[in-house]
Amino acid sequence: MPRISRILGRDMAVDLGTATTVVYARREGIVLDEPSVVCINTSSGDIVAVGTEAKVMEGRTPEAVTVVRPMQEGVIADFEITERMLRYFIHQVHASGLFARPRLLICVPGAITDVEQRAVRDAGYAAGARKVFLIEEPMAAAIGADLPVHDPVGSMIVDIGGGTTEVAVLSAGGIVASKSVRVGGDALDAEIIDYLRREFSLVVGQRTAERLKCEIGSAFPTRERTHAQVRGRDLVDGLPKSVIVHSEDLRRALDAPIERIVATVRSVLDRTPPELGVDLLERGIVLAGGGAQLPGLAERLSHATGMTVTVADDPRHCVARGTGKVLEQFEALRDVLVAEPRQ
Repeated sequence: MPRISRILGRDMAVDLGTATTVVYARREGIVLDEPSVVCINTSSGDIVAVGTEAKVMEGRTPEAVTVVRPMQEGVIADFEITERMLRYFIHQVHASGLFARPRLLICVPGAITDVEQRAVRDAGYAAGARKVFLIEEPMAAAIGADLPVHDPVGSMIVDIGGGTTEVAVLSAGGIVASKSVRVGGDALDAEIIDYLRREFSLVVGQRTAERLKCEIGSAFPTRERTHAQVRGRDLVDGLPKSVIVHSEDLRRALDAPIERIVATVRSVLDRTPPELGVDLLERGIVLAGGGAQLPGLAERLSHATGMTVTVADDPRHCVARGTGKVLEQFEALRDVLVAEPRQ
């Protein structure tokens, strides 16, 4: 059996995210967690670097080399590069498996179209999988957050990723009400870039914006006022420039995308059946995804909804852990998978 397993490959669950790709191998847990970034030589078409190595090169490459994020807003923006990235990650996990062809369970946004679903399946097969299954991200996140999704009680998950925010109410093994909005960590970074350009005539890259968000970003007023130094290029004279940014100003800059997330949560609550609404009032809302770590976000949502809001343990890996649980108990939990299209 071990020899057969090596030839066919270990089953893997993949959280193919806009910002990060996380791979869970059956019976091993999370074995890979790298940025969804690829560095390409535009002259030859060769891959220079993938994942962490590629992200380090972002904004620091010569003219013939470009850094690409093939996933945008939760879906495939560049099929060929996504397939090559996925193949690279699979081979990283299957370093010694020359003929390994694993089964892949891949997460997709709740609002994904049939065409986008097909692109994800095709990318999985092109990357070397012998069988590809899909699961919706809010279901995977809820399972990863240990919510009782199969019980006849209401549970609510808000999964804030790099490209999308998935909001869903689940009960009895299915999604009762849901909505996906293409706002996530990348949108917050973009707001910071626009704010610095508008207020300070300072041009910065996505990495700098992300660092600033992590250092002093917040979604709700706090007593503590902090600040950070930001370096970039002066928009006027093109010279290097340094400015001081205060946390309160940055919070106001992030208000628009955060308000869209709040509005999405309220919209899903408005469409939730009354009986499940009572359950949610008692059980509260659970936040997952990397964006759930933004300070004050739970307080902002609680203030807007009047409900208890908590952040799941290790929110960044909720989707990967949930997908991994489905992989480990595949026959028992396969009813939560996205149905395959009819041939």
